[in-house]
Amino acid sequence: MALVEVDGVSKSYARWSGFRTEMQAVVQDVSLAIEPGETLGLVGESGSGKTTLARMILGLAKPTAGHIRVDGTDLATAAGPAMHRLRRQMQPVFQDPYAALNPRMKVLEIVTEPFVIHRRAGGFDTRKAALRTRAAQLLREVGLDESALSRYPHEFSGGQRQRINIARALALRPRLLILDEPVSALDVSVGAQIINLLRSLQRELGMTYLFISHSMPLVRYLSTRIAVMERGRLVETGEAEALCAAPREEYTRQLLAATPELPAVVA
Repeated sequence: MALVEVDGVSKSYARWSGFRTEMQAVVQDVSLAIEPGETLGLVGESGSGKTTLARMILGLAKPTAGHIRVDGTDLATAAGPAMHRLRRQMQPVFQDPYAALNPRMKVLEIVTEPFVIHRRAGGFDTRKAALRTRAAQLLREVGLDESALSRYPHEFSGGQRQRINIARALALRPRLLILDEPVSALDVSVGAQIINLLRSLQRELGMTYLFISHSMPLVRYLSTRIAVMERGRLVETGEAEALCAAPREEYTRQLLAATPELPAVVA
């Protein structure tokens, strides 16, 4: 069974046109599935509806039409303990590592916050010593030293902040990570290191990824399958190598031609 099933999902927002309120479609009749253990790359230009679709999968926005099921549970009907369980299974890593971290919190508090939020439903040990031990382990998994726990976000580089974001996302050992342009705000070489880290973590932890990007080479490198979105619609899907070698749609060919190949640091 697919981990995530998106069935005929659409999303529209009300927009004031100057004379009347109109509904603007952002996502239109999208259907796709994400299988356990795979990386589905979702690619398209800015404004194509990628992030809106991700927010609906996370349960942060409700579809105007259609259904989304995670691990067999329809998000539209999930409530209480069922929704808490689903939220533990799905975690996001957002685009901007500068905005995603609370500047008033130390890294220890940031990384262990999920344990505190979900302590009752998850049965987590939230005593200080236990939290520190778990936080140190999470930092090691993303290539950071335990000494970072007592520092604030402004003391780190962009790449280090994104590693902290990833550590926080890993805390509850989710089945699905939704990675929304996780390296677009970073230098190319630093972004390549983060991509390699994500590949390594997936192998070690057996997670499933939804990887969102406007860069076809990045998506091709990291993904098992690729889904291409244009103006809110899903226009093409396929196995990553096959789709990139012989795209059916002109829009997909334009995406391939618009972005350069990855630097040699990604290997």
